[in-house]
Amino acid sequence: MSTPRFVHLHVHSEYSLEDGIIPVKALVRRCAERGMSAVAITDHGNLFALVKFYNAARSLGVKPLIGSEIWVHDAADLDRPAGLILLCMNKTGYGNLSRLLSRAYLEGSRHGRPQIDAVWLEGASDGLIALSAAGQGEIGRALQRNPQQAENRARYYAKLFPERFYLEVQRNGEIGQEALVQATVLLAGKLDLPLVATNNAHFLDAADFAAFDARQCISAGFTLDDPRRPRRFTPEHRLPDPEEMRERFADLPEACDNTIEIARRCNMELVLGQYALPDYPIPAGQSVDEYLHDAAQKGLQERLQELHITGDATLPYHERLLREVSVIQQMGFPGYFLIVADFIQWAKNNGVPVGPGRGSGAGSLVAYALRITDLDPIGNGLLFERFLNPERVSMPDFDVDFCMDQRDRVIQYVADKYGRDRVGQIITFGTMKARAVVRDVGRVLGLPYGFVDQLAKLVPGDLGMTLAKALEESEELRRRQTEEDDVRDLLDIALRLEGLPRHASTHAGGVVISPEPLADRLPLFNDGSEGGGNVTQLDKDDVEKMGLVKFDFLGLRTLTIIDMAIKLINADAPATGRAPVNIQQLPLDDAATFALLKSTETAAVFQLESSGMRDLVRRLQPDTFEDIVALVALFRPGPLQSGMVDDFIARKHGKAQVTFLHPDLAPILDETYGVIVYQEQVMQSAQTLAGYSLGGADLLRRAMGKKKPEEMAKQRAIFLAGAHKNGLAADQAGAIFDLMEKFAEYGFNKSHSAAYALVSYQTAYLKAHYPQFFMAAVLTADMDHTDKVVAML
Repeated sequence: MSTPRFVHLHVHSEYSLEDGIIPVKALVRRCAERGMSAVAITDHGNLFALVKFYNAARSLGVKPLIGSEIWVHDAADLDRPAGLILLCMNKTGYGNLSRLLSRAYLEGSRHGRPQIDAVWLEGASDGLIALSAAGQGEIGRALQRNPQQAENRARYYAKLFPERFYLEVQRNGEIGQEALVQATVLLAGKLDLPLVATNNAHFLDAADFAAFDARQCISAGFTLDDPRRPRRFTPEHRLPDPEEMRERFADLPEACDNTIEIARRCNMELVLGQYALPDYPIPAGQSVDEYLHDAAQKGLQERLQELHITGDATLPYHERLLREVSVIQQMGFPGYFLIVADFIQWAKNNGVPVGPGRGSGAGSLVAYALRITDLDPIGNGLLFERFLNPERVSMPDFDVDFCMDQRDRVIQYVADKYGRDRVGQIITFGTMKARAVVRDVGRVLGLPYGFVDQLAKLVPGDLGMTLAKALEESEELRRRQTEEDDVRDLLDIALRLEGLPRHASTHAGGVVISPEPLADRLPLFNDGSEGGGNVTQLDKDDVEKMGLVKFDFLGLRTLTIIDMAIKLINADAPATGRAPVNIQQLPLDDAATFALLKSTETAAVFQLESSGMRDLVRRLQPDTFEDIVALVALFRPGPLQSGMVDDFIARKHGKAQVTFLHPDLAPILDETYGVIVYQEQVMQSAQTLAGYSLGGADLLRRAMGKKKPEEMAKQRAIFLAGAHKNGLAADQAGAIFDLMEKFAEYGFNKSHSAAYALVSYQTAYLKAHYPQFFMAAVLTADMDHTDKVVAML
């Protein structure tokens, strides 16, 4: 890009949740289009946009300047903390800013805002450039009521930030602003402090002002015509081009020149994609690789004894274990497996029910040997490469289900073991979705509730629905947009706000464990809930990009029910002479259990109790555990609407012939009657017919799921070449590839299906054999949900 004429250093993106509506990507795109070679995002009290902004800017050749407008406690105005812009020059500055923002949330929240005390800056200002925030800053406010105090505070900040403190001036139409600019210029001259021009941009263009105004009212609970609402902002709080900013400050060219100088001085670069695991404590004299190997071998021996597998039948287990351990070691993840195994074992030892598995992690034999999971992956045909692919470097990601009521105990254990300042949960952002934003905008416009409700109901409730799509699908919505001014005005604003973050909260399951204090690596957040602890300011995707490892601690009420039922059953066992029930050792071919399923008396049976699922159970009539696994995978819109489910059922009951895409696929597809139901079957088919490694087959599966033309063309060529080597004609191989691609669109993760099918089977078994104890547990667990209790009764 050409030499910049001006750099915007005070910009609020969509992540200034109260009053910013500039989408991060749109901001960067605008800068690239208008020749602005650098830009800062300075959201209120946070770095929520950090990674998204950094990556978007770098991808378009725009220099990202990392910073935030922090709130400083103002003793003269307790209800309104003062602003202070902090920009990171380097890694030291980033660390200081991260810790300051974290401290503001964890220690300094007042009146619902995270604030710092100015003294916190002492010892935490290195590597930071500070801008005074113009009329919203401490000095700007003092200039309007007590000039001597303004001078004193300016001297204070200039000492805190030597050669790095700038007095900020703005010309965006605020009342009394020009007098403040002149007073600031005089103060700068008196104290020999540099000036810097900004525009405090909250939206891109003046045309966005109505949407911005609505966003403010949505956040603050006002209507647009409420005379009490603040009206400080003007249509000029936008992102002017450099030439316009130069014109506005033609009398103060140095204030514009200094934006370029500040951008030159700020050179904070993020290190992304380098994973940082905490050290797992192991005995002296052993490496973490050796410890994992030994623990996995020992665990496998115990598992084989439990499965009553001996002799040559153990060979596939030993061979696969060594292969998995080798991959885990090569990818640097032994510590990850050991950490997960440790907190799961603690949970089991301390009476916290744990699920048998969830997601692709159930496909790992090492996980089974370490008792992370409780499902034999070889016996159930599950693949390790679906979980951890040596040909695609990415973090493993175990999702672990715990008893809903005791999940927090496990998180506390992890925090105690690794350090409370190194463990945190993960932020998540609720967005303004199609129907909701129609209701929000209608409310702030002051339109009648019935009118807005009627309009919102014209937006289909389908998952992923957008207003643009709703306008395509609903003729009435289009007509009313054309004919009714109120509807047109509402939708114009709603379309501009749709998809923006609306609020921040804590992710239901995500937990990170850092090898160093979390606040040294990224800033922390607190959602204000009682007992709320450390929460990252970055979402789950950005946390991983920053190198932190995510663990999913999920709560599942069904585990609470199973645990409660088993305790009731076993407490009664001595009186009845029955043997205690071990939920891990249930026979998977129990006739009474399958009789209950076939009768569709599946109320309270995990995953199988909805009316739609009961209809599928009635049609399919499961009589093997594999059928239950298939049920979990098939009950989704894609398979149901494609005719795939009908074909599966017809083949199972002999009403349609069982055929295979190729005879060599019979061992892979036999359990699903020749229908590709699972993603793993796509992978195994590619391995069998075209010589793919399972890692390469996982890449094929991903490509088929994403449907990127270039990648699909590449994979098709690889498949045809491999199939040719195995003796398949080109037209036959091409036809098989096309069918595999079609099935892959609907294929489901078998590891997840099998793990959840096991929980389904366990609940069905308990209901079939111990209905009174099982239903007592169900009703007790749901006693706070009267609608569920009434339905059960």
